[in-house]
Amino acid sequence: MEAEKINVPTMAEMMSAGKKPDVLFWVGCAGSFDDRAKKITKAFVKILDRAGVNFAVLGAEESCTGDPAKRAGNEFLFMMQAMQNIQVLNGYEITRIVTACPHCFNTLKNEYPELGGQYKVMHHTSFINQLLEEGKLSIEGGAYKGKRITFHDPCYLGRGNGIYEAPRELIRKLDAELVEMRRCKSNGLCCGAGGAQMFKEPEAGKKDINVERTEEALETQPDVIAAACPFCNTMMTDGVKGSKREGSLPVLDVAELIAEAEDL
Repeated sequence: MEAEKINVPTMAEMMSAGKKPDVLFWVGCAGSFDDRAKKITKAFVKILDRAGVNFAVLGAEESCTGDPAKRAGNEFLFMMQAMQNIQVLNGYEITRIVTACPHCFNTLKNEYPELGGQYKVMHHTSFINQLLEEGKLSIEGGAYKGKRITFHDPCYLGRGNGIYEAPRELIRKLDAELVEMRRCKSNGLCCGAGGAQMFKEPEAGKKDINVERTEEALETQPDVIAAACPFCNTMMTDGVKGSKREGSLPVLDVAELIAEAEDL
């Protein structure tokens, strides 16, 4: 796997060389296959490289965590996918995992342990904050200094796991003005992609959820809408397109904000 000119080793490559990473980067389905989400993956890899983190990915050995199957009610498929991943992870004796997808984060952290997958799992916003605290990374405002940025709370990051401040701390470190939506943090509104809804047509109603959420973001008059989930990014981007603001109002992952601000 390569992010621009950065060589990212797989676990198989590291093990064959007699080496072991300090942390495994779980890329996730979106980060691996969706063209927009791949940009988030590349941004985070650049940050890891800048910080000198010794990491690896599973590459072709990584498969879906089973989150969509479980949310859609197919417990059997979830178990099959989870056990396959756990077998691979345990085979490599993985202990630490970082991921940029809250859905993967929640599943790996909260649902794999009872199946034999015991790992320390971190969301990438928490991991980046840790790198800052350890002095391995520094952030300056750069292109986003003074910009109005509103942050959309991913359900599986916020209400699901109580992580609200990590992404906000990173936005503040960019010297940007963090402007909150009227429904945020524990009262935040879902983008509409959770519960495997990302993969089905919306049900009949007066307004799609992502449109309503985007309207709440627009109320803050932001220069940027920030997200920390590839699914949320897609839903909010679609909402911005519907508002005719595409091209003038970017929807960016927090990792992308940092990578761009630091000119990575």
